[in-house]
Amino acid sequence: QELQFVLFVVFLILYLISLAGNCAIMMIIICEPRLHSPMYFFLGNLSCLDICYSTVTMPKVLENFFSTHKVISFLACITQLHFFHFLGSTEAILLAIMAFDRFVAICNPLRYLILMKHQVCLQLATAAWVISFFYALMHSIMTSQLNFCQSHQLNHFFCDVKPLLELACGNTVLNQWLLSVVTGSISMGAFCLTLLSYFYIIGFLFFKSRSWNRLQKALSTCASHFMVVCLFYGPVGFTYIRPTSDSSMAQDRIVAIMYSAVTPVLNPLIYTLRNEEVKFAFKKALRGKFLF
Repeated sequence: QELQFVLFVVFLILYLISLAGNCAIMMIIICEPRLHSPMYFFLGNLSCLDICYSTVTMPKVLENFFSTHKVISFLACITQLHFFHFLGSTEAILLAIMAFDRFVAICNPLRYLILMKHQVCLQLATAAWVISFFYALMHSIMTSQLNFCQSHQLNHFFCDVKPLLELACGNTVLNQWLLSVVTGSISMGAFCLTLLSYFYIIGFLFFKSRSWNRLQKALSTCASHFMVVCLFYGPVGFTYIRPTSDSSMAQDRIVAIMYSAVTPVLNPLIYTLRNEEVKFAFKKALRGKFLF
């Protein structure tokens, strides 16, 4: 109890930095003509995702720090669950699309503007959002049909499938199967496609290009994206793919802080600090503002 105010300040700062950083990236991408390319179109989608992703959980967490009765209605709980999985799944697919975009740009540069034209990028992004929406809808509907006749005290700081299944009475085998197989298939499928893209990029640069300067430039371009991939899949794999145990929920709560509060803060910092074009556009925007 004595740490609640300190934790409130820490989580509030993380949330505000996440909002400010991701909003800044979105505005720079929209306003700077040099950044109107497929790579930055997907980066803008990722920033929008991170804003929504942290907003799904953080406001309720901040409210609960000063609430005597930390209560959430059943409808709000299922809604939170739905949007959490919807946005998380979209990010997994979007990261795979961004890796494919880098593969085309590096391995097929002459055909890049044809293969990754605006219409194709729009279709890929729309597919990621639509597929993820219906995937999350499956979890929210299946979870809402369960009976909760035992304790209604959720062993987590937001509504997720695993802690809700712990409270359910009756047969939850199908729900557990969907969580393991469907969630695992989407996350691991997107992860494998991401790794495959990077495998082809590295293979192409080492065995076909044989240019150290080109390899260095390509790896520098991909480094930011790969760091974001590691930050995303590390906690997700730990939470949803490993077997459930008695002590797993306590560990899940700690890991959940990473992908719900910390990762949305780190993503804009990684892309800003490691990307020269974004840094140039950001400095240009600041100079223009001060001159005005």
